[in-house]
Amino acid sequence: MAEKTNANIGFEKQIWDAACVLWGHIPAAEYRKVIVGLIFLRYISCAFDKKYQELVAEGDGFEDDKDAYTMDNIFFVPEDARWNKIAEAAHTPEIGTVIDDAMRAIEEENKSLKDVLPKNYASPDLDKRVLGDVVDIFTNNIDMSKTGQDEDLFGRTYEYCIAMFAEKEGQKGGEFYTPSSVVKTLVEILKPFENCRVYDPCCGSGGMFVQSAKFIQAHSGNRNNISVYGQEANADTWKMAKMNMAIRGIEADFGLHQADTFSNDLHKTLKADFI
Repeated sequence: MAEKTNANIGFEKQIWDAACVLWGHIPAAEYRKVIVGLIFLRYISCAFDKKYQELVAEGDGFEDDKDAYTMDNIFFVPEDARWNKIAEAAHTPEIGTVIDDAMRAIEEENKSLKDVLPKNYASPDLDKRVLGDVVDIFTNNIDMSKTGQDEDLFGRTYEYCIAMFAEKEGQKGGEFYTPSSVVKTLVEILKPFENCRVYDPCCGSGGMFVQSAKFIQAHSGNRNNISVYGQEANADTWKMAKMNMAIRGIEADFGLHQADTFSNDLHKTLKADFI
């Protein structure tokens, strides 16, 4: 019998089930921000916890050294922002505030995420009992303990949820998601190479960059040896792109804020190999 792994037990569906718990309890425009933020928080917390245990086992006292994490492209998660603290507070009236404070603490420790993470969990529009149920699903049903080996698995999960959000939101979904089959075809035509600059003037959630990195890796290149530049007019989608690059470990320049490329080009002097 094949080994049972997250890859074949519906890992993505479990996260989607968490999203479904929110239907009817919050405004439609808010649910994807709630779930995407929790996916990100759970993922980086699991990656941090794994590295933390490794450092404790080594016994050299580096488990609280931020550099010990960042050198391995792992976000340093402050103690009050770690998932165990969130899980403990799941069914308290303060759960929304606990999550918002965790997001702020992570942004404070990781400057590349400044003003990027959602901080809408304490909103009166979000039923805290329902939010606690969603946190429970992430705690009990979603195993992200193999984050190092399975980073692509989480990436696929992220893309799966974005695709489902697009389907739920109809045509508006195209604002932040282009079907992966379309993106893959475009990248196969472009054939980006190692140490190149890739630019997307309307980058959405960054799928073109993710696929470019995969293409380079598939052709025996180093997926980290790529420079990506993008721009996005929608503020929420710009933030999703920043998070998407962060979970993949892809360095990206999306400008300091969202902006319309036609009226406010943030990369006027950029010379790119692929657009």
